[in-house]
Amino acid sequence: MRIHVIGAGLAGLAASWRLAEDGYAVTLYDAAPQAGGRCRSFLDLTLDRVVDNGGHVLLGANSAALGLLRATSGLAAMSEIAPAAFPFHDLSTGETWTLRPNPGPLPWWILSAGRRVPDSRPGDYLTALSLLSAGADATVADCFPRSPLTERLWEPFAVAVMNASITEAAAHPLGRVLLGAFGRGERGCRAWIAKSGLSSAFVDPTLKRLTERGAEFRSGWRLTRLEIAGGRVTRLLFDEEHVALTENDRVVLAVPPSSAADLLPGLTVPEGSSAIVNAHYRLDRPAVLPGGRTLLGLIGGNAQWLIARDDIVSVTVSGADALVDRPANDLLDLLWSDVGRALGFDTPRPPARLIKERRATFAQTPANQRRRPSSRTRYPNLLLAGDWTDTGLPATIEGAVRSGLTAAASAIR
Repeated sequence: MRIHVIGAGLAGLAASWRLAEDGYAVTLYDAAPQAGGRCRSFLDLTLDRVVDNGGHVLLGANSAALGLLRATSGLAAMSEIAPAAFPFHDLSTGETWTLRPNPGPLPWWILSAGRRVPDSRPGDYLTALSLLSAGADATVADCFPRSPLTERLWEPFAVAVMNASITEAAAHPLGRVLLGAFGRGERGCRAWIAKSGLSSAFVDPTLKRLTERGAEFRSGWRLTRLEIAGGRVTRLLFDEEHVALTENDRVVLAVPPSSAADLLPGLTVPEGSSAIVNAHYRLDRPAVLPGGRTLLGLIGGNAQWLIARDDIVSVTVSGADALVDRPANDLLDLLWSDVGRALGFDTPRPPARLIKERRATFAQTPANQRRRPSSRTRYPNLLLAGDWTDTGLPATIEGAVRSGLTAAASAIR
């Protein structure tokens, strides 16, 4: 029995790792020359630095992703922000504050003015519970009244997690994230950031572990068609090669939703996508955010989150469909203006690199939540994985890893 995993993003990597650890023969394929998908690092020649294709942050509540990191020795490549703290800077007013959850499940921190958002009251935070009881058609905006707390906490958090505006993003998946993080207290809210790139944390250690377990990774293999006969997948047709399947072989299809729909006509998948824009700036000094932190949320500008690493400041703008078509230089100037205001710089723009992920996630609307398929298909030897499948979570690293583990479990059941 061999299990063929198509797609070496985080979902495919997680599925392959779980299967290989359980002693199954695994072959992992990807059309790209490298693994990682939308969660990878590369050497940028302009900056002469390794940067990520996006600014990804894990939370302490992301048990599946952190579990994968621990099992593959990738956790050493991550930096934990402890105790948990979410600093913010309002570009329109210059005001700063830091959200500080307390240890333990009882959220007494909302009673302390120094730990919560300015101009918010303790009772305001209880409105987040309405996300969990929201109807299938409810958006985040339907659950949160317009208030300082919404503008200064829930909205920036929701846009980052859901990669969509609060008027478009589905309510219930965000509720799962908030409950998982804030429901576990300070430890569940701790941010984890890659020290020197996502590839060194997730991709390289997982591939190394797969090699140690006898799994094979084939890069540059693009699947063009699934041959089906007798109610099961019988052959994998790649650009240059065809792979015949034995009766006991399984396939895990861990590709983007549009590719899955092309390979499986009739499969219902989410429609549309949402963009993310990322910018990396190389400073002439170590990158230090206000308060000496490595993570900063921005309000009142175009930049949303800053991550500092060595001499690089990285900017993430989620739900960026309105910006993604603008020229790269215009966007770099626009975002550098926000960075300069936040860090107190009045200097010309330094060397920079802009990355546009036009299809960073599927459009996470209420309608698309109903279009997310389960890991199982109508073919008993074919499973699906990906952050767009029905994980109950948003399209995040945690969702991708969980989908891979679910598909792996189904493949051997």
